[in-house]
Amino acid sequence: MTVQGKSKNSGEKIFTKNADQALEMIKEAAEKIPIKGVAIIGFIPGEKTESWITKMKVVGHMTDKKDNMLGIAYSKVAEMADTHQNSGSGVRAVYRGELGFQGGLIRKVNSGYVVAAFSGGPSEQDLVVAKIGLDWLCKLYED
Repeated sequence: MTVQGKSKNSGEKIFTKNADQALEMIKEAAEKIPIKGVAIIGFIPGEKTESWITKMKVVGHMTDKKDNMLGIAYSKVAEMADTHQNSGSGVRAVYRGELGFQGGLIRKVNSGYVVAAFSGGPSEQDLVVAKIGLDWLCKLYED
């Protein structure tokens, strides 16, 4: 299947080849702040979310005594997979299973969507570190 001149497979190949580097960039940015938690990067092929590929990296710890950062980060990504808007955007009511938190970013690329999220710091810091990995990975999708 071709999406805007690029096959879904080419988008998946770009993601698979480069996701670890994008996660490492998010990790390094988080450690500089410093915040600990979980980073997620993902690729949604095509125009409609019917499948995705995601990778996760723990930065310091996945849980603390009260929060599961992996669960929070995936709730951000799940919201974006449905709305195609940044997490916590308020474009619709929060659905059961979502938390409505900011800290996840989504960007349209030539073969689908790239998502990035971080959970562990305040929303503003989560957004800063997620954006670093998202920006870098999205450049690889440009023609």
